[in-house]
Formats: sequence, structure tokens, C-alpha cells
Amino acid sequence: MIYDPFQQEAIDHINRGHSVIVSAPTGAGKTAIAEHVIDTSLDKNIGVIYTAPIKALSNQKFRDFQGKFKDNIGILTGDVSINASAPVLIMTTEIFRNKVLDEPASLDKYSWIIFDEIHYIDNPERGTVWEESLIFLPGHMNLLGLSATIPNIKQLAAWVESIHKKPIQVVVENKRPVPLHFFFQYQNEILDRAERLKKTRFAKPNRMNTLIDYIRQKEGLPCIYFVFGRRRAEMLAQELLSYNFLTGGEKTEITGLFNSLCERFDLSGEKTAQDLYPLVQRGIAYHHAGMLPTLKEVVERLFTSRLLKVIFTTETFALGINMPSRSVIFDELRKFYGHYVRNLKTRDFYQMAGRAGRRGMDKEGFVYCRVNPRRIDPEDVKHIIYGNPEQVKSQLNSSYATLLNLYEKHGDELIQIYPLSLHYYQSRRNEQKEAVRLIESKIKLLRETNCIADNALTDKGQFAKTVYGYELILSGLYAENVLEQLDEFALGVIAVASVFEPRKNQELPILSKNTRGLKRICDEFYDSIKAKERRYRIYPFSKQPFFNLSLATEAWLRGSEFDKVLRFTDTDEGEVVRYLRMGIQVLREISDAKVASYIMKDRIKETIRVMNRGIVNAEKQLREG
Repeated sequence: MIYDPFQQEAIDHINRGHSVIVSAPTGAGKTAIAEHVIDTSLDKNIGVIYTAPIKALSNQKFRDFQGKFKDNIGILTGDVSINASAPVLIMTTEIFRNKVLDEPASLDKYSWIIFDEIHYIDNPERGTVWEESLIFLPGHMNLLGLSATIPNIKQLAAWVESIHKKPIQVVVENKRPVPLHFFFQYQNEILDRAERLKKTRFAKPNRMNTLIDYIRQKEGLPCIYFVFGRRRAEMLAQELLSYNFLTGGEKTEITGLFNSLCERFDLSGEKTAQDLYPLVQRGIAYHHAGMLPTLKEVVERLFTSRLLKVIFTTETFALGINMPSRSVIFDELRKFYGHYVRNLKTRDFYQMAGRAGRRGMDKEGFVYCRVNPRRIDPEDVKHIIYGNPEQVKSQLNSSYATLLNLYEKHGDELIQIYPLSLHYYQSRRNEQKEAVRLIESKIKLLRETNCIADNALTDKGQFAKTVYGYELILSGLYAENVLEQLDEFALGVIAVASVFEPRKNQELPILSKNTRGLKRICDEFYDSIKAKERRYRIYPFSKQPFFNLSLATEAWLRGSEFDKVLRFTDTDEGEVVRYLRMGIQVLREISDAKVASYIMKDRIKETIRVMNRGIVNAEKQLREG
């Protein structure tokens, strides 16, 4: 195989036994370097772990690598365990972090760890997991980090070097093999230079048909249209119903493929699949997290078949999933970041824009930005596109479970681990002091809540250290013997309530008598926890359980069909599946606690059995897919 210069440079370092971090644009070909590590490791009979930031990407990598490496590939996520003793094991970064802390000996046979999307270390929600994985990386493992373009990649590598005392080679590629060309829909005209964007008091609406006609005329299909809202993705797709992007032969082919995939995934009678059918017949589809996972997979298969010409999708479609197109459209250049709407980060823009231009098929990729001067200043548009990507910054905020695992090994000395963090490496003195205060405050609270006593973990602490993210509420229920008394249905309800996040202004349905009692107990526990966290100035607060899905969960556990379950909630069907799967993962973590009784473990086993069926069974979907 002939490699690009940056790929060959990285491979040469790997062949000499060095750890490597690669920074390159989306679509540049970083996966080829990972495949080289896997190939050479299999030849030498040594193990490789490949981590990805989200389950969807882990699943896709499993399918891709299984096609090439056959039975040598396994996958381990909270949902799925297939061929878990394979020499090449794909997992989410959370699973790897948990293994590093809870069972490091299980990693002895693996000599390489591949961190895909390593720039995720500055994700506010998940970045801590990456940082902890790198801090506690076993000394015998070499590292391959694959990153989008970031300006401080050498700083990131220098930090890893400083804690592991071995060199990390840095390979940087700034050039895309398929260059991008930018266009702007502004005042309903298509402009080819950002300089032509001017401030105006009177904005003409940008019409969809104007843009689609232009792209079609320029032979810019297929295209991915990025939208920052699920309902808008569906609405815009429906707006194109008057178009037909397919020849007669293509229509016959895509209809046959869609029907066969729906049959394979038991979707033939699903209303959402039927709603999509008229669009698919015209070469159009949408894709977002509110859809059933199996229906999303059908859409992904249609797109990779090259029969879909326009897909409206939210940004997760850009994250590592190998689905390039000739063109990319941005519905707008502002999105919701956690607590407020702001302009797109340059790095996020290029993560999505990088899907334009198919290597080996296109000479260039085309990126179209729809610009509404009432929503964004033209100067901000230029900054997003032509500015430097943002630096990676630590988001370290270690969970109670992490601190309990560390306390078990290091006692009060665990505070000395903080100087190993990227946060310490990047931060000023006052930020470092605040980080230490936060860790110390969490340890004090763990003492006060009797997770730590006499300088050791109590049974409550042993329980809490296994349930990452939901430690205090669930360990409180365990210590007060509440969990022990719950039946199989209530265990499922509390697991789903622990993970559920209601939409803004989403109303709580009328609960069953048993669930009302369970909610009252949880609310009392949570109010007590929050008061303690406020007193210790611990932010953000622990997550509160929300019981909005309890009726739907109970119905599913009692064997109802999925379409009947949806009558008990106004939550999107894909979200219902996701929360049920997350609930199963919580139940497995509870069952893994050494202090959990065999009676509780048996009950949980039964809860998981009835919960993990049909559309919720992620492993079944992956095996059948």
C-alpha cells in the first residue's frame, strides 16, 4: 500500500516502537495508521484496544474492522459484548477508563491503545474520561492518538510524555487530500467568497430550492445537510418532497434495499419507517438521535450505497462515522453549547465540513453555508471558517467513583495524583488551587456520607465506586436497603430514572403508586445530597433521577410491544431506546458491585433479561447487522 507522507511518517515511528499522536483534518486518512497498528500487532500476536468516544462509532468500527480482520475483532460497550477476549478489542473510552481503574490486570495482554478522536479530551461532558485514561494508562501500553486539527497538539503530547516518561512522537498534517471549496447562500444568492458577505438591515430569505438547484446543477450530489435540531431535519427533508433525485433504476434499487433492510431489522410495520419511505423513493432521508437505532442504521446503509442523494442530519453524523459526500451544507453557523447558543467553534465546523469530498472519488469537496445576517454577523462567519482551530483545554472534573477507586489504592495520597493531570499542566496557580479544593471537598463529602470511614472504603463506598455518574443517589439507596427491597420492575424504573434527562418543560406523567413512593424516597435523598454539595461548593451537582419514563419502562418490562410503550411518553422513540439501554448498563454496574447481595444480583439478571429484548437489544442489532 502506498501511504501519504504523514501516514508513512507515523507508521515509521510505530515500527520503531514509539507512541504517536497524529493531528490531521477529517477525511485525511488517519484510520489507515490505526489499521497498520492492528495488522502488525496481529502478526506479532499482541493485543490492541481501540477506543471511540460514542457507542455508534464503536459499533461502526467493529463492523468495518470485522470485515477486514474477521474473528480477531471483539467489542465491549455498556450495551454489547461480542468476542470480548479477541486480540483486537473495540470499546468506548468510558469502558477503558473503568478497566484501568477497576481491573488493570485485564489489560496485561494488550500492548497498544488507539484513542480515536483524542481531541475529545476537551469535551465538557466526557473529556474527564479521556484525561483519566491517559493519566492511568498502563506503562506497558503504547499509544496511538488520532486527532482532528488542533494547534496545541505538541502540548498534549508533551503532557503525556511528562507523566509516562517515554517519548511521544507528533505527526501533523494540515493539508486535506481533497481540498474544500466554500460557498455562501446569502440574500438568496450563492456567493463563492466570504468577502462578499456584507451587513444589511434588510435580509431576503434564503430559499431551499435556490440552493438545491444550484448544487444539483453543479453536480454536487450526494450532499449532507447539517441541522442543529431533530424536528428541523425532518421538516427540511419534507420540504424537498417535490424533488426526485433518482433515475428509474436507482428508485427501484433503493426501494428494494430499503424494504429488505426494514424487514431484516423488524421495521416493516413501524410508522417512522413508513414516514421515511416517500422520501427514500426520491433519494432523500433524515438521521438524528430521536430515531430508532435500527432505522438510523438503515439510513446509514442507504447512504453508503450512494443511492441517497440528500441527507438531513444532526452533527453526530460527522463524528468519526465514515460517510463522506461530495457536498456539505450548514443550515446555520450557530448551535447550542450546553447552556446557550453561540457561534460554531472552528474545530466543530471542520469536523462537519470534513465530510465533503470523497477520497479517491472527488477532486474537491464543496461546503455551503446558509448565512442569515439577522442571526450571525458576516465577520463571525469569516472567523469560523478562516480562524485557527481552538486549542484543546482540560475539562477535568473527576467523578466520585473515580476518587473512590483511587482512594482505595492510594488513600489520602490520591491528591498527589492531580499534578499529573492535563488540567494542572495547562492551568494557572489559582485554577490549580481550586481544582485541589474541589477534590478535597469531594473526599470530605464521601466521608460525611459514610462512603469512606477509618481511612478505608465502607460497603457503601465499595458499591458507589462501580456506578460512575450516579454514585451518591444509588449508594444511598443501597445503604438504606431500598434497592434490596425493590422487585424486578422497580429496579428497571430506578435505573432508567437515574440516567434520564427531561427536555426543557417536559411534564411528569401521572405515576403508579409504587413509583410515587420510590420517587419520594429519591427526592429526599437527592435534596440531602444537593444540600451537602452546595455546602462544600461542589459543582456541578450530582445528577437528579427523573421519573418521566417510568410508565413506559414498566410497560416495556411487562412485555408490551414498543409502539404501545410509546403511548406512555412524549419522549422521542430513539431516546426511549437509548435510555432503556443506558438503564441496562447501570443495572450491570450495580450487579458488578462486590457488596451487592446474590438476591439483588439475581433480580437484576431477571430485569435485564426482560428489558434487553427486541429493539432495545443493541447486541442483537449489531450481530444481525
